[in-house]
Amino acid sequence: MSKKRTPSVQPPDPKLNRILASLPAKDFERLQPELELVQLPLSWTMCESGDHVNYLHFPTSGIVSLIYSLEDGSTSETALVGNEGLIGISIFMGGESMPNSTEVQSAGYAYRISRKVMKNEFRLGGQLQHVVLLFTQALFAQTSQIAVCNQHHSLDQKMCRWMLMMLDRSHGDELMVTQEMIGNLLGVRRESVTQVLGQLQKDQLIERGRGRITVINRRKIEDRVCECYSVVREEYERLLPDKRH
Repeated sequence: MSKKRTPSVQPPDPKLNRILASLPAKDFERLQPELELVQLPLSWTMCESGDHVNYLHFPTSGIVSLIYSLEDGSTSETALVGNEGLIGISIFMGGESMPNSTEVQSAGYAYRISRKVMKNEFRLGGQLQHVVLLFTQALFAQTSQIAVCNQHHSLDQKMCRWMLMMLDRSHGDELMVTQEMIGNLLGVRRESVTQVLGQLQKDQLIERGRGRITVINRRKIEDRVCECYSVVREEYERLLPDKRH
């Protein structure tokens, strides 16, 4: 995995990541010298399926997709991670690698720590271990619910669920994404994506531009979405309450 170096600008606060923000002062101070700021450029594949994971990343901004690929080249997103979590759970789960790849869907920044540092932190059994395991439980819940959603709900509902999950992690109303990207993430044909987005725009829920979707009526999208969105969101709020404010 190649390192994405950061420009010489004021670095983001590591505590924009909710896991790092939840640490007691003494734990954060011990970890802080090991945190290395890296960029998350759009479409960067952080690791491929089966890669040996050497770093754990704590996003402060941006969104990363966990993507499963089949032998025929088709893909499907299994989970989304933003500044509520981390990338690289295989480091502390013992498997060393994951069956999915990780790809940046919305550009941003992250702080990374090495495999060695993370394993040492886990041996201490403190707050970082506790919160990371809670995040892992929430991530598993998201993965399971997305699998159910993909099997049982309409593309319209899945599209609304995906947009709301992206908005929650982007903290805005605009998504920089192409229809082809959405099709790859949801595992459907681009033409089907075009049809559903066209109907959402006709219903005045979104506006579309080239490589951009703007949500103009979130409340109605929430009315339209399947229960999978609220199930996942409530599980994250239960396990990982935002204590930054």
